[in-house]
Amino acid sequence: PALPATVTVAAHGSRDLPLPGNRRALGSIHPVTRVMREIEDIFLGLGFTIETGPEIETPYYNFDALNIPESHPARDDWDTLYIDSKTLLRTHTSPVQIHAMKKHGAPLYIICPGKCYRHDNPDSSHATMFHQVEGLAVDTDINFADLKGTLDFFAKKFFGEKIRTNFFPSFFPFTEPSGDVAISCTICDGQGCRVCKESGWLEVMGCGMVHPGVLEHGGIDPRRYSGWAFGLGVERFAMMKYGINDIQLFTQSDVRFLEQF
Repeated sequence: PALPATVTVAAHGSRDLPLPGNRRALGSIHPVTRVMREIEDIFLGLGFTIETGPEIETPYYNFDALNIPESHPARDDWDTLYIDSKTLLRTHTSPVQIHAMKKHGAPLYIICPGKCYRHDNPDSSHATMFHQVEGLAVDTDINFADLKGTLDFFAKKFFGEKIRTNFFPSFFPFTEPSGDVAISCTICDGQGCRVCKESGWLEVMGCGMVHPGVLEHGGIDPRRYSGWAFGLGVERFAMMKYGINDIQLFTQSDVRFLEQF
């Protein structure tokens, strides 16, 4: 609806009520928020629920419960932002999975969106604060094929039906087996270009079957239940979707940039 007219006083002292007022410029949804909501909507449509957790965590939930040993370099203070010896800013949203397993038990189908923090030097592809969405499915009789089918469906819903997915072996302490997920390059359609380094593929997320030790930390019997998980960076997905080449643009509050969305 139109804003009310500005009330002005004419020279003879009467008010000119029909005079149009000054319209306020309308804002728009931030591209990171827009992409986060789109990802959430896809998984909500698959029957997942949204779970959130604290951004200030303990080393137990951020590392120990996820099979990350004390000798792991991710626990050093040049990678993790510690508040004190017992608290830190979470480096991923994976701790939410442990909280959720302890709270709800199994079966469990959740996604965990939220902010993460790492001691990175800001550049075009790194930021001290960024957003992640992690997913977790725990149930009887689920396997890697279910994970692949789910992520292939998600990629096609987000990037378009022509997108192809590929899975490569990888390693994460909290999953076994683990994999990296790549999609056919959105720029060259998988033919090879500068963006995909002539490979035709763009790596977009990590995934794997939840390690039995992680299930045990969550209070779930790994002999009865199995689970799979994945994690993706929201800013990276936004950069790919909108053709943005510098992650720092998301936090610089440049109106010229934000007005495009």
